[in-house]
Amino acid sequence: MKQIILSILCVSVFWNTSTAQTMATSSTKNTATSGYWQQHVDYKMAIDMDVKTYQYKGKQTLVYTNNSPDILNTVFYHLYFNAFQPGSEMDVRSRTIADPDSRVGDRISKLQPNEIGYIKVNSLKQNGVTLKHQTVGTILEVALAQPIQPGESVTFEMDFDGQVPIQIRRSGRNNKEGVALSMTQWYPKLAEYDFEGWHADPYIGREFHGVWGNFDVKITIDKDYILGGTGYLQNPNDIGYGYQNTEVKKQKGKKLTWHFVAPKVHDFTWAADPDYIHDTMQVPNGPLLHFFYKSTLSEEHKTNWKKMQPKTVELMQYFSEQVGKYPYDQYSVIQGGDGGMEYAMCTLITGQRRYGSLVGVTAHELAHTWFQFLLATNESKHEWMDEGFTSYISDYAMNEIMNEGNSNPAEGAYKSYIALAKSGKEQPLTTHADRYNFNSTYGASAYSKGEVFLAQLGYVIGEDNLKQTIKKYFNDFAFKHPTPNDIIRTAEKVSGLQLNWYLTDFAQTTNTIDYGVKTIEGNSITLERIGLMPMPLDITVTYADGKTEDFYIPLQMMRGEKPTTATLINDWAWAYPTYTFTTKNTVKNVEIDPKNLMADINKGNNKK
Repeated sequence: MKQIILSILCVSVFWNTSTAQTMATSSTKNTATSGYWQQHVDYKMAIDMDVKTYQYKGKQTLVYTNNSPDILNTVFYHLYFNAFQPGSEMDVRSRTIADPDSRVGDRISKLQPNEIGYIKVNSLKQNGVTLKHQTVGTILEVALAQPIQPGESVTFEMDFDGQVPIQIRRSGRNNKEGVALSMTQWYPKLAEYDFEGWHADPYIGREFHGVWGNFDVKITIDKDYILGGTGYLQNPNDIGYGYQNTEVKKQKGKKLTWHFVAPKVHDFTWAADPDYIHDTMQVPNGPLLHFFYKSTLSEEHKTNWKKMQPKTVELMQYFSEQVGKYPYDQYSVIQGGDGGMEYAMCTLITGQRRYGSLVGVTAHELAHTWFQFLLATNESKHEWMDEGFTSYISDYAMNEIMNEGNSNPAEGAYKSYIALAKSGKEQPLTTHADRYNFNSTYGASAYSKGEVFLAQLGYVIGEDNLKQTIKKYFNDFAFKHPTPNDIIRTAEKVSGLQLNWYLTDFAQTTNTIDYGVKTIEGNSITLERIGLMPMPLDITVTYADGKTEDFYIPLQMMRGEKPTTATLINDWAWAYPTYTFTTKNTVKNVEIDPKNLMADINKGNNKK
């Protein structure tokens, strides 16, 4: 069975050189980011994995190009597996935060020496010269032999050992569903350096930031294991693809080497298990999709995995149409990890799910390909741009593809954000992802408020303008590291409106929106602003004769209006706490924001 399934992969394992060249130059030909620079790194790695001890030996050759205008005197690497050791920052933080992640809890503190994770750097050279280095938790601090000059490329050579921890968070061995190896954040990874300096954040619990580059990875592992993940397989014949596996394996002995190449990515992930079923499905005019899931799943769960595959095709088409074309030739959905987590050209998800849940988690993680992977924001600093924008587009995708029939697919996010804003626990979205007082606050902020940021932006500038903004944002900033200013400036360019106030109040403070209907006297209506955050207003007036009329009150500091068919009336300047306007007929009642597209924290005073 494996021989037949695996031979299918030959169809799309080889990298298209012209596509690689197009992608490699995409970040240098965009006038929207003139003056922008980013670092570049190329990895070559050879890994030898022992599936009995879960230990591996690695050799890494890394060519690093300093595209910055700065002289670099030091570099830093991430050693993520070191987080899974008793006493690590991840361990202590999990045991001291008020609401720990149930997947972590105190589990790290109880790990035995053969269960922990580690990456030990045995030697490191810069252009052949041995370097001094020090491991400090999950960071390797490196003193350079020679400074790296602007425009200079240097070669780092490293030997390292690793041990795969018991599955606790994202990475690990033998997860709760029995997947042998979920290899995420498993190698020494050079930290990002950008206009803000080094981003050598310790691995405490949140997500990641990486340098764009090319990966060439060889993984030697027990011959019975099937691998899926980042990159294009280069040697299908060597590992038995298209041949009689038994004959090949007799020649190779107990291990085989899988050789992958991944161009223009900022991470490399793989998973391995001897019991993987491997299916493929072609997206019309798109990538070949790969699905890896365990043959030991129940018949119900295996059926769900089969049913999910054509829906993944539809999801890939939806995101490519609504955001931008997926630029690689393949994508893999892999059973593994501890829930759902996005990676380069793949995702790891747990597989023992109901059908709807399986499609839902696949939709969310696949959407991360655009809003995290291709638009590679710094997830530690701007986690809401990653999780929130992903939640927005995946909610809309699920609404269409699963025929959910929601008039506002982001409604749940609005409710979650408003509950957060009224809880007294909210922190501004400028908070570092590891600095939230509560995990629940992080979740509601990153996922829900981040989603509302984008959904409500459609209310502010108009839905058609938002759709154009998303596409232009992707076109201008794919394969880069956009910041919050980039999304709001893109929206300004599309809409012609001034929107810095929206970014400031909603993403950089905890100011809230609260507008109310104060009085109605005949045909005179007075509204009031109670919250600190300014907004333009959609108003529906019902007259005494039962007829209705929609009004639009522009926000003065926007210096313009969104496209609307409503009756346009005078601007409302933010500093004025009240606003009065008159109508032609006697008013029966008034409603602010009748479609509930504004994140007003007190809906009770919106209608009178």
